[in-house]
Amino acid sequence: MTAETKTELTTVYQVKGMTCGHCEGAVSGEISELAGVSSVTAVASTGQVTVVSAAPLGEEAVRAAVDEAGYELV
Repeated sequence: MTAETKTELTTVYQVKGMTCGHCEGAVSGEISELAGVSSVTAVASTGQVTVVSAAPLGEEAVRAAVDEAGYELV
């Protein structure tokens, strides 16, 4: 019997325009809908959004999700 190793990738994005918890939730909600994303942590004070996913995400997909939330991927 062999043990399966699940590898996850953590990527940090810089998002412009987040100022509060509502902003964090909006950005996290949109990015979390992308295929393969297992967790999203947005921090308004730094503008950083940390995404854990099963595979690398396309920048255009992340940009579209951030735009949908009303913010800008830097």
